[in-house]
Amino acid sequence: MALKRRTKVSENFSMASMTDVIFLLLIFFMVTSTVVIPNAIKVTLPQAKKQTAVKPLTRVTIDAGLNYYVAFGKQKEVQVSYDEITPFLQDCYAKEPEMYVALYADETVPYKEIVKILNIANENKFRMVLATRPNK
Repeated sequence: MALKRRTKVSENFSMASMTDVIFLLLIFFMVTSTVVIPNAIKVTLPQAKKQTAVKPLTRVTIDAGLNYYVAFGKQKEVQVSYDEITPFLQDCYAKEPEMYVALYADETVPYKEIVKILNIANENKFRMVLATRPNK
């Protein structure tokens, strides 16, 4: 009678390769998260004692070079000319009638440029929020 040999199957599972993959994914996400910049336009905002609690849906930004940028919701800012601001805001208002428009203006921007944007909002009955940084 022939003896049957039993081979012992190893039931141990090596986690080394899975650990390596998880570690590499962790490093990848840590490195890529530092690249993400929420506001790509560098604007030095003036200081204020109180901050607004309203979450604006539409943003108008004027940088130190008097360039205009607009964005709706979580969109990335797009550079536009002054004449394109009004139609953009009207389109945003058609999408969201309860919107607030946040104006981000560099502290070196002449007051005249800020008033031009405020006039657009006033003529169209948009609610405006002037963005500032907290006073330290």
